[in-house]
Amino acid sequence: MQKGRKQIPGLAALVDFWWQGVWQDVEPFVLLPLWRQWVQEYLLPLVYWERQVAHTRCPRRKARMVQALEAVRAAFDPHAITHRLAPHGLAEWPACATERLHVFQRASSAVEGRNGSLSQMQHNQRGVPKPRSKVWTVLHRFDGRAADGTTPAARFFGRSFPDLFETALSHIDALPRPRQRDRASVRSG
Repeated sequence: MQKGRKQIPGLAALVDFWWQGVWQDVEPFVLLPLWRQWVQEYLLPLVYWERQVAHTRCPRRKARMVQALEAVRAAFDPHAITHRLAPHGLAEWPACATERLHVFQRASSAVEGRNGSLSQMQHNQRGVPKPRSKVWTVLHRFDGRAADGTTPAARFFGRSFPDLFETALSHIDALPRPRQRDRASVRSG
């Protein structure tokens, strides 16, 4: 229980940071409080649950997520703002929300994904040697690729990086030749 409690402040900070990004992206539209509420309580949950239902394999979990999705959709469809939007606007807002949810997924992966599993290994006292952990981190950030072919480092820094293995190989000189054994000792052995 204590291990779970220790992660709550970090996860809450990530969520707060993500919400700041959402409102910063929406700021150019100068949204009234009603619009902000619509984005926060109707649009983002709708897009989130649609994505989660599509990616969940467990039938029990999927059934609960479908219920949540239906509840959100039941509130989203009759909402006054949903009816006010022109058809092209109604298509653009979910696309923007989907983009923000991808950012949320990447931000929360430090707790849920590969790094979360690394922390579990440490917690189980098996541990990961520090050099191996560093190598895994570099491989994940600079060689792990998303469906669009970008690496986490490229998405974070907004620029591409040279191929990791080509760069590493360019710094390695020719490998030394195997040592020559003394033939006399080989025959006597």
